[in-house]
Amino acid sequence: MTAPEGRRTIPLAEVTLPHQCPAPVRLGVLSRSAYFHGLDAAALEGIDRRMRTATIAADEAVFRAGEEARALYVVAEGRVRMSQPTPSGALVVTDILGPGAMFGAMSSLGEPVHQRTATALVGSCVLQIGQAAFREVMVEQPVVGLRVVDDLAERLSRAQTDLGGQGPDTVEQRVARALLRLAETLGEDRGAQGLLLEVPLSRADLAGLARSTPESVSRVMSRLRREGIIDSGRRWTSILDRGALEERAAAS
Repeated sequence: MTAPEGRRTIPLAEVTLPHQCPAPVRLGVLSRSAYFHGLDAAALEGIDRRMRTATIAADEAVFRAGEEARALYVVAEGRVRMSQPTPSGALVVTDILGPGAMFGAMSSLGEPVHQRTATALVGSCVLQIGQAAFREVMVEQPVVGLRVVDDLAERLSRAQTDLGGQGPDTVEQRVARALLRLAETLGEDRGAQGLLLEVPLSRADLAGLARSTPESVSRVMSRLRREGIIDSGRRWTSILDRGALEERAAAS
């Protein structure tokens, strides 16, 4: 299929459902996860032995808001969408996670039920560790327990900040910040083709991340494309001028 005139195409790797998460993949993502990074090989192997592996099809839920929280998860392959339910029952996207990202909750960490819904954005493989096994890890590796405390403090601070709502920021600022935040965790440098986000990101997804409406986000994205700051397709977004996008994010 030929792209419309004036639009670039970026070749993407075919996203297929992983049949397994082999040991090198599991150990690699554990070594760069928030709680386990910096641990030696023996410690990572001990954690890996306590993990269960699950293959999740695109649009399948890992867990849903309101369900009992019994485990923490690590994305091994693929992408996972985190969504917050609204009073009306709709789900608003709050984050998109890639390999190495941790998510989930446990009653022993102060969250007896999941506050958000986790859904595979594409075919994904996740690692799961239960409460008893995670408690063993914290006893064996005290640094993990310290990181958990730091993480809980950061979540509390972030929740208090979010109580302030949208504030005076413009939609363009929030969209730019959302794209830059995704670029930090999911971006792949393609040189002249820009910083590639290989994520099937809908306008509704981006609207949730930017705390706006799909219509407003669509207008901002169209403007950023016209100005050559970004480009996008059905399953990808590319940041062509990161400096300009950072200026838009910081503009007052």
